[in-house]
Amino acid sequence: MAEVESTRAGAVQTITLNRPDKMNAFTRALHGALREALKEARDPEVRAVVITGAGRGFCAGQDLTEFGESGDVGAALRETYHPNVLAIRALEKPVIAAVNGACAGAGLSLACACDIRIAADNASFVPGFIGIGLVPDAGGTYFIHRLLGASRAFEWMSSNRRLTAAEAHAWGIVSEVVEGDALPARAAELASFYAGLPTRALGMTKRLFDHADTATLEEQLEHEAQLQAAATQTDDFREGVAAFLEKREARFSGR
Repeated sequence: MAEVESTRAGAVQTITLNRPDKMNAFTRALHGALREALKEARDPEVRAVVITGAGRGFCAGQDLTEFGESGDVGAALRETYHPNVLAIRALEKPVIAAVNGACAGAGLSLACACDIRIAADNASFVPGFIGIGLVPDAGGTYFIHRLLGASRAFEWMSSNRRLTAAEAHAWGIVSEVVEGDALPARAAELASFYAGLPTRALGMTKRLFDHADTATLEEQLEHEAQLQAAATQTDDFREGVAAFLEKREARFSGR
């Protein structure tokens, strides 16, 4: 059985973590398969990506049976988690986490590395790390700090409190909660919506928001000016203006 399943429907690629008997916990093999799926997602014909889990869980974090064999944990993180987190952020298209169940530890970090998160009503969100004497990794401190602010992020990560899907929605960790059986269809619908938008502009918007956290105002204004100049050179800009002037629906190609 493949550790990750990757399927494509139109312009949407769905990446499914596929170790359901282990709640899709990370192993080196799963990391390798995820890396390959994220490489496939670079294809310009892919205009939106969904990451989800098989079975009852999204991802329970690191498989601790393998963790104990990793030797230099820092080196293992650099070799496995880091390339995949960076690959998600480098994709010039929206990445949607469809959280279908338990989302814990590094699985929580993975979900928070995505651009948008939606959840099944039976999903749960657990920091996990402090419960076994570890610190958040795989980008958890970076993304959760930006989602929640420093104080609430520290309080949550250090308390190891389990959040329900409804609580995660109230906190702003997920943007939408749907009934469990409806999650795949809703994720596909949302991804299809984003796949129909001007993909280059979405990708550049993603880069701008990533840049904004560490930029001065002057630097951000300059970055906006540079990317806006690039956006005006796209086919989608020309189509968008034409559709506006002709009072019709725009037909974006992603180019």
